[in-house]
Amino acid sequence: MTTKLGSPLKREFAVDGVLYTLTINPEGFKLTPKGKRIGHEMAWRSLLSGEAALATALNASLAKAPAVPSTATREPSRGRKGRLA
Repeated sequence: MTTKLGSPLKREFAVDGVLYTLTINPEGFKLTPKGKRIGHEMAWRSLLSGEAALATALNASLAKAPAVPSTATREPSRGRKGRLA
């Protein structure tokens, strides 16, 4: 028999020697480095709808994307008399 999740449940664990705190509550979960407030938070609805997988795929594709050349942001060069070349 399972127990309903009515209040936050916190658990500590280590990954590669670094301690993390996982907080599970009725709205979702939050994973933070031990002793910190800022971490990764996700709602159950986002996880179930697939938004989490979509965000992961988008971040992975952005990380692999080539850098934009610096010439793309430069202003057009001007000719001898100040006209656009």
